[in-house]
Amino acid sequence: MEQALRGYRDLRAWQQARGLVTEVYRITRTFPTEELYGLVSQRRRAAVSIPSNPAEGHGRNSRNEFRQFIGQARGSLSEVETQIEIARNLDYVKADVADALMAQAGAVGKMLTGLRSWSEKAAG
Repeated sequence: MEQALRGYRDLRAWQQARGLVTEVYRITRTFPTEELYGLVSQRRRAAVSIPSNPAEGHGRNSRNEFRQFIGQARGSLSEVETQIEIARNLDYVKADVADALMAQAGAVGKMLTGLRSWSEKAAG
């Protein structure tokens, strides 16, 4: 795992989160225009935050800061998962699309949890 920290682009969690962002952007293109400044904007910002936080944390000076940014990414991921459910409830996305997004988000979440656990062990 040490090799993964040569650069944030090497982090599988970052790579997978970037893919999730792409899907969120694709899907929110079909949302009603009245949601442009509501659910669309909020969901996109939260999704972009998921890979951005590990990247920023990697550039910081300590593993403690890195862990903090991984925690922020997990928070943003939870926000996106909630917004997926809201979009499903409002019939903005079909159930199968929402399920696929939730599965993708779940995989990202597991990777972020693993990365945080690894950084805690490496620090102490």
